[in-house]
Amino acid sequence: MSASAPLIRRAAVEGLGTAALVAVVVGSGIQATELTLDAGTQLLANSLATVFGLGVLIALLGPVSGAHFNPAVTLAAWFAGRRTGDGPSPRDVAAYVPAQVVGAITGAVLADAMFGKPLAVFSTHDRFSGHLWLGEVVATAGLVWLVFGLARAGRAHLAPLLVASYIGAAYWCTSSTSFANPAVTIGRAFTDTFAGIAPGSVLPFLAAQLVGAAAGLGLVALCFGRPASVADDDAVLPVGGQLPAAPARSADESALA
Repeated sequence: MSASAPLIRRAAVEGLGTAALVAVVVGSGIQATELTLDAGTQLLANSLATVFGLGVLIALLGPVSGAHFNPAVTLAAWFAGRRTGDGPSPRDVAAYVPAQVVGAITGAVLADAMFGKPLAVFSTHDRFSGHLWLGEVVATAGLVWLVFGLARAGRAHLAPLLVASYIGAAYWCTSSTSFANPAVTIGRAFTDTFAGIAPGSVLPFLAAQLVGAAAGLGLVALCFGRPASVADDDAVLPVGGQLPAAPARSADESALA
């Protein structure tokens, strides 16, 4: 994250990046359903678009805000860095999280508008089931483990490639198709299309994602130990939050289907 960028600019970038991410997720879902009736092909198209879009957004915007695009990552970064001062401050969190949520809703509405769909219509896609919540715990834990593990290992510069790749894989290996992002989950409630989630299914997903974020931090501590004090750098945090930085190099939702 750029230490020189003012908070208002960083928050704006988080909002814009999250909006773009959700527009990719929702828009590619709509396009896929209009081009084919095969569910597997639809998910493949949706996941590939998300992988490419997310990688581009992290590479482009990471040096400004950390490219969190995800409240779970932002909160995990704050919690992990609260004693060393390496993470976002409470003021940063208070600016980032609302920007991410507003951005996600905006991105969903924009995607619907581009395809001539009704705007801001709540989804009817029910995702209320225990095995889906477990999928969200696993997906979010893996995301946080990867993001913060890259920073601890001094490989935060690989985040655009590896975080996008992880989300693409998690689309297919988790029952929930890896939303792994509270802001993206809320945004996707505002579109009654392929990528939507019914409002009644949102709260359990959010709870599962927060549990997953805590589990991910536990995995980071288990694998890499306690963080050492590190200098600020351009580390990118994916689909949500600011990563603890790795030495002198430039580390998350969605989210998604």
